[in-house]
Amino acid sequence: MRIMGLDLGTKTIGIALSDEFGWTAQPLTTLKRTNIRSDIKELIGIIKDHSVQKAVVGLPVNMDGSLGFRAASVLKFVDRLKTETGVPVVTWDERLSTAAVERVLISGDVTRRKRKEAVDKMAASYILQGYLDSIRISHNA
Repeated sequence: MRIMGLDLGTKTIGIALSDEFGWTAQPLTTLKRTNIRSDIKELIGIIKDHSVQKAVVGLPVNMDGSLGFRAASVLKFVDRLKTETGVPVVTWDERLSTAAVERVLISGDVTRRKRKEAVDKMAASYILQGYLDSIRISHNA
């Protein structure tokens, strides 16, 4: 089953895909956001092109575990994505995902410009891999 991971920002959407077995996540691309209708239309194309059967969207949870304004916006997007694609969509706590990806890129001596280009799709991959790992752990328990 191919799963798509999304890191939903205000200006961009980072996108990652799992392999067909649902074991590993790989960064795919970053979409520049325009409006919700166009954003979802682009995602529908990716879902069809890659035979995506599920989506995982990073949910910006506050450090105290509460949901703030950004989380409400993401949940609204998730509802619309479910309705318009018919694909199951789940959320995944994305706390510190961007910071973790930034640290990895910095430690890899990636330039600031290249980090900016890669961080969103890498964060989507980080979110998706966390979800995939949790599924594998729960099935093996």
